[in-house]
Amino acid sequence: MSTLARLWRHHRLSLVAFVLAAGLTLFFAIRMAVFSVYWSDPAHHNQVPQGWMTPRYVARSWQVPPETVTAVTGPLQAKGHPMTLEQIADAQGVPLTDLIARIEAALAAEKASRQAGRP
Repeated sequence: MSTLARLWRHHRLSLVAFVLAAGLTLFFAIRMAVFSVYWSDPAHHNQVPQGWMTPRYVARSWQVPPETVTAVTGPLQAKGHPMTLEQIADAQGVPLTDLIARIEAALAAEKASRQAGRP
């Protein structure tokens, strides 16, 4: 009898738990690698905010705390999913260009405070 068959026969629950844990570990390792490669690309840093972006994407691109952007946009979500800047502008009843201008001003202020030595 093979080792796997013996484990299945005598330790079924432990084997299933191990396979599930190994699968989850593999999933999160691949996810981490993909995000690391994506965000290490300089083309994704300091991108000009656009309507398709979410506040969290803008914060990651500019390497600022998410609160910097959500202070301008508000913590809006649509059915558990983050809203794009375009959706947020529509929900607030303001033009997208005005919302983006406010976000850019907040990003510039954050950058200036960092250069001045404040966290």
